[in-house]
Amino acid sequence: MDYDPISGMTTTFDYDPATDITIIGREQDCSALIEQNKLLQNDEGYTKQGFKNEWWHYASIPAILIERWLNEDGIDVFNKDHQKAVFKKLNDPQYRWLKTTNKVHRA
Repeated sequence: MDYDPISGMTTTFDYDPATDITIIGREQDCSALIEQNKLLQNDEGYTKQGFKNEWWHYASIPAILIERWLNEDGIDVFNKDHQKAVFKKLNDPQYRWLKTTNKVHRA
C-alpha cells in the first residue's frame, strides 16, 4: 500500500470479505540499525567521548518499535514524562539490541 523511504516503513492493507475484516500492517527492516547499535555497544571510546562532550547516545530505537510501544503500552518515547518507562524498556534484556552502550541509565 505504501512505503516511506525516510523511515523504511512499509504499510500494507488486506481485506477479508468473508469476515469483513480489514488489516493494516506495518513493517520495517531494522537490520542495519541493529548492526550499528552492536558496533557502538562494543566501542567504549564512543561512550566515553559522549560523556566528555556532555551527551550520551544511549540507544537507537526504530520507528516501528516507537509506534508499537505507543500503541500497545502507551509509552511515548518523545514525552519526557514517559522517560522512566522508556529506560525500563531499554534496560530490559529483551531490548538490549536497541542500546548503543553497555552501561545502564537509571531514570
